[in-house]
Amino acid sequence: MSRMETDSLLTGASGDYGSSSGTEDRGSPGSRRMSYSVARQSCNVDRAPGDEELYLQQAVVFIEDAIQYRSINHRVDARSLRLYRWYYSRICQWFLGLTIAVLLLLAFVERPSSLSISSDPRFRSPAWQPPCGFTESFEIVCLLIFCLDLAVKSYLIGWEEFRKNKWLIAYTAVIVFSVIDWVLSVSMVCDERLRVRRLLRPFFLLQNSSLMKKTLKCIKRTLPEIASVILLLALHLCLFTMIGMLLFAKNADPKRNGEWELHFKDFSSSLTSLLVLLTTANNPDVMIPAYSLNRAYSLFFVSFSVIGTYCLMNLLTAIIYNQFRGYLLMSVQTSIIRRRLGIRAAFQILCCRGAERAAEEGVAVDVMLNVMSRVQMKSYYRAAITKEAQQYADVGYMEREQFRKIFDELDKDRIKEHPPLPEYNSPVLQTLQNVFSHYYLTILGNAVALANVMSICTILVLNSDKSTADRDNYIMEIINMCFILYYLFEMCLKIFAFGWKGYLSYRNNIFDGFLTILLLLLQITIYIIYKLPYSQWDPSSHGVMSLWEMMRLVNMLIVFRFLRIIPDIKLMALVASTLLDLLKNFRAFAGILMVVFYVFAVIGIWLFEGAIKPPPDMSGLSNSSMENISSNFSMECGTYEQLGYWPNNFDDFGASIMLLYDVMIVNNWQAFMDAYSRYTTEWSKIYFVSWWLTSSVMWVNLFVALILENFIYTWDRSHSCSVTDVERIRYDTSVQLMFREQIKEPTEEELICQLHQHPHLHLHW
Repeated sequence: MSRMETDSLLTGASGDYGSSSGTEDRGSPGSRRMSYSVARQSCNVDRAPGDEELYLQQAVVFIEDAIQYRSINHRVDARSLRLYRWYYSRICQWFLGLTIAVLLLLAFVERPSSLSISSDPRFRSPAWQPPCGFTESFEIVCLLIFCLDLAVKSYLIGWEEFRKNKWLIAYTAVIVFSVIDWVLSVSMVCDERLRVRRLLRPFFLLQNSSLMKKTLKCIKRTLPEIASVILLLALHLCLFTMIGMLLFAKNADPKRNGEWELHFKDFSSSLTSLLVLLTTANNPDVMIPAYSLNRAYSLFFVSFSVIGTYCLMNLLTAIIYNQFRGYLLMSVQTSIIRRRLGIRAAFQILCCRGAERAAEEGVAVDVMLNVMSRVQMKSYYRAAITKEAQQYADVGYMEREQFRKIFDELDKDRIKEHPPLPEYNSPVLQTLQNVFSHYYLTILGNAVALANVMSICTILVLNSDKSTADRDNYIMEIINMCFILYYLFEMCLKIFAFGWKGYLSYRNNIFDGFLTILLLLLQITIYIIYKLPYSQWDPSSHGVMSLWEMMRLVNMLIVFRFLRIIPDIKLMALVASTLLDLLKNFRAFAGILMVVFYVFAVIGIWLFEGAIKPPPDMSGLSNSSMENISSNFSMECGTYEQLGYWPNNFDDFGASIMLLYDVMIVNNWQAFMDAYSRYTTEWSKIYFVSWWLTSSVMWVNLFVALILENFIYTWDRSHSCSVTDVERIRYDTSVQLMFREQIKEPTEEELICQLHQHPHLHLHW
């Protein structure tokens, strides 16, 4: 059978373990030979004693692979299957994730340590510096765990496939290099200038997430299209830079040299000024000197912004959305094929368990139920699949298509069912139950909560200009008590109407009940400590944060009760559904952003640690007293020094992360770029421009593309839906299912071809 076109999707994703394969000796334990004819739909197995249990274990593992979108190309002998299931167990994967987190968090403790209250060098106390060997001990333990992880992965896929797996080869190289660098660090008594292994730590996070690797692969394939637009942006910048230098050349009249002096003095400053204008961070400051002389100069800056900011930058967003969507679709196609392949492999193994099934290809229902009882999966998925399988109990077995369809339940999420209402014999109680379980009671509760919030806001506004000692909190205390009593009364009514189980089956009720109990306990505690309130009663005078003020803050959480109205408004339900989808699909993007933050922060510490130091006479000065500074240190308006950006520096890892975030937002990012170019060299601008391109241009546009994809998908599905259907859309949405309509299901021949190429099953069709 010829290799099909979509096979590249399957083999192309083998960069991660889960999509890796290996080779095993033909005579290895657990291997067997099968023959299969597509036309005759027959299956023959050379059975061996004790193979029955092995077949069941293989089917269980293949179904688990399908659930998790993992590749089935791994060892399938009994010992390897036990090791495989142990490796992918929740405890093992959680422990591996904890190890990665510990290794990444060491950057906050290592020298230069971030363990200080302030990052401002004017007020910063000496940070605790760990002794040599403290963080290194944690680090070597983590590296040893990664060595064990690599050994297990390599064994499970086999040596032949290990040599083809670029991620595992890189994993090996990173571990070896990190160990060598660790040895050098310890031998130098931790006094080395650079710890290169810190730059490699994010790799452990990347290689452990198949979704992050897929997203990274999509980003890599999108880069050529992005590069073309960035090149066009560069040409746009250079062209307008030269035009600007011609327009704002140095004049014989010093009064007309404001634009030249501030922004177009040389090519570097001209290019930087226009690059910042591209992000609108220095608009309209950059054109004010020229605009004040002649309003016609505004045409230059407006033309630059319209072409660059509103045309080219938005074109970049459109290209990223279009290209990224296509490549993400390919990745999702791979995941769907993996699921179908795992299910098909499980069916093939189960239907070939005995010679009596040689003529009729099917899986016995009792065998299927036995397998499902062993599969590690969510209980409601198991119950749904088991229920579907039991429909074929009368026939006794399931055919291939029937077997596949019962696993369609994996594409659905559980819609929670609430327990039935308690039954009361008294007609009066039944009437009260109908009244208290009506939706109008919830509307009344929302109205009371709104009145509660408005009363708190009113009191806060009236007392905003008074100190805590001058406020009369007696009326506010009485109002709070009335609202608490209503919430308690409402909770009791709902418990009566729905019963305990019914009341707790609604998340809104759990939230409301928790707030009510918390407010009631705080109120009782206040009465015990401060006695009963009286006029001019001021519990806030007893401390910085009194129990009464804590109760006011908790009371403000009542505003979240209004979230329950979202499903009742179609457009709000649509937006809320999009936000929920983003939370589910955001992990891969957030992980990659964290990797980029980590790498740039480490590089920033290497390049700029301690580069900016405040003058000695500024030590201890607050921002409000900067105007009283001595005249030997002048500060231009809008500069790093004048704005008081001293806490934003590269003196430790935590401060570096915050500075990078500020630059990503692009508000006043030119102040950081200008300061470090003055304190170091002009070449430092390359670092900040690279970070701006990576974070603000690349990643933010990818995030916009994800938002658009989620919103368009939800909008199209909800165009003719009711409010309830819109709210339920979120149950079906995931990265794998967003492109359900565009995904092509693999054919039977394609699945057979992939099973035939399995390196460990040794199937003969």
